[in-house]
This record gives sequence, C-alpha cells and structure tokens, in this order.
Amino acid sequence: FGINTKQEKLNFDELKICKVCGSYGRYEVYLEYTALSLFFIPVFKWGKKYFVKASCCGSIFQISDELGRDLEWGRVSSIRDEDLISVNTNYYHHRSCTNCGHKLEEDHVYCPKCGTKN
Repeated sequence: FGINTKQEKLNFDELKICKVCGSYGRYEVYLEYTALSLFFIPVFKWGKKYFVKASCCGSIFQISDELGRDLEWGRVSSIRDEDLISVNTNYYHHRSCTNCGHKLEEDHVYCPKCGTKN
C-alpha cells in the first residue's frame, strides 16, 4: 500500500524546430500522475499532467489534458507551438559560427575552427 508520483513516457516522438532554442530536435511526451498502489500495482490514478520535453535543449513544456489524452490514444499526430506552455527552459544561447556551426566565445571575431569572420 502506498501513494507515489510516477512518470511514463508516451509512445509519441515528433521531430520539430524547437520554439525555445531554434534547433532541430525531438519532442517527447510524458504523463505524470499520482497513484495509489497495492503490492506495487497502481489501483487508482489521479492528478494527471502531460509534459513535453525537447531533446535539443532540455526545455520542458506542459500541454493541455485534452491534447495529452489525444496523443496518448493516438488521435493526434502533431504538437503545435501554441499548445506548449513553458515550464522550465535550460537553454542559454551560445554564439556559433555562421559557416561551420562551431560554438564561439562572445569575444571571438573569427572562428577558431574554420577561420570565418562572424
């Protein structure tokens, strides 16, 4: 007998351009809930919330219960940027070379990897 908060990764992945960092990444959907368990078997679940995690920058978004259920049951195949409510963004913008994409320090004028002026 016990009450625990659990997370389950739903069978949904979508390749998108992240609305936080602008990189191409994967959106993964998670279901978080509180469960009453008997002998490690969840008997009753409540407080369901659906979250999306961006693989590119680790940002976490909450989505509506309705959209979450639709994704869980396979009735929806895409997430729009308007559906995402920002919960936690770990993104810090780094300058990168316009030619090769190498991360640059703020004071670099030339890329140390390819020599391109940025």
